[in-house]
Amino acid sequence: MKSIVIGQYIPGTSFLYKIDPRTKMIAILFLLVSVFLLKEIWQLVVGALLVVLIFMLGKLSIKRIMRGLRPIMILLIFTFIFQLLFNQTGNPLLPVEFTILTISLVSVGSAVVWTVLWRLIRKVFPYRFILLLIYIAGLYAIFYYLGYGPLLADRVYFQIYDEAVLMSVFVIIRLMIVLTLSTLLTLTTKPTDLTQGMESLMRPLKLIGVQSEEFALIISISLRYIPTILDEANKIMLAQASRGADFSEGKLKDKIKQVISLLVPMFIIAFKRSEDLADAMESRNFVPGKPRTRIHELRFGRWDIVTVCFVVVVFSLSLGLLLW
Repeated sequence: MKSIVIGQYIPGTSFLYKIDPRTKMIAILFLLVSVFLLKEIWQLVVGALLVVLIFMLGKLSIKRIMRGLRPIMILLIFTFIFQLLFNQTGNPLLPVEFTILTISLVSVGSAVVWTVLWRLIRKVFPYRFILLLIYIAGLYAIFYYLGYGPLLADRVYFQIYDEAVLMSVFVIIRLMIVLTLSTLLTLTTKPTDLTQGMESLMRPLKLIGVQSEEFALIISISLRYIPTILDEANKIMLAQASRGADFSEGKLKDKIKQVISLLVPMFIIAFKRSEDLADAMESRNFVPGKPRTRIHELRFGRWDIVTVCFVVVVFSLSLGLLLW
């Protein structure tokens, strides 16, 4: 949780920090649309390299951002496996003799032993993703080679298709681009500038009765307090771990109790934080719906012109590739 990047602002002086937040929000929106217009893997690879180039020119640590997106890895793995299991389009990649898996007494018992061994190694092995791949490969080998003893179920036919592999890689790359672009806004924009930019963009909604200032303030506070709440959760977990609690081990019933013991103080801390924030806003004469002045007003500059030209080129190329 310490390396979480969602909602955080990292101070810097690169060109990304000099772009007006209104330009930045619109640019990221069009870039995300451009990503979803791409239909080929090589196009997404070029897009991913372009995103990496933007982060490098913006002097942002790609390693830190990827480490902060590590919790999303579970979603990516699930998406990859789901595509391999249920997408049956294209040509088969495995020979027929390698697609028959036997669920017998010996194979199930071996799978249980392999799972216990994997859980024990996870505690000391630092590269858990590599270990997960080894675990999945081991399960396949067990159900393929150790099909001895009484059968517990009918044989399972497992096949991998080339279109499924391509689609899995396609979806993973697209999700990674979307996630990294989404974090770019909060990483390089101060919460006050983000709120002011949202207010400015949503000002036309006042014609239909939407209070843009309050709505933008709610979104900005929500984004700002994501890392704060996660940091508080990490402190509570460390405090409970010092008292003997273990969130990674134990039965399902014990894990549910531990999660409940974590949620109760989290709610108390969240309400306490909200009360402190309300008192701080009242002490500064904040009145909802009343006009407010600011020390620094947003202004467009030369970097905004460069950003607009860049986004127009990228969006036009994506649209052209879609129609080509």
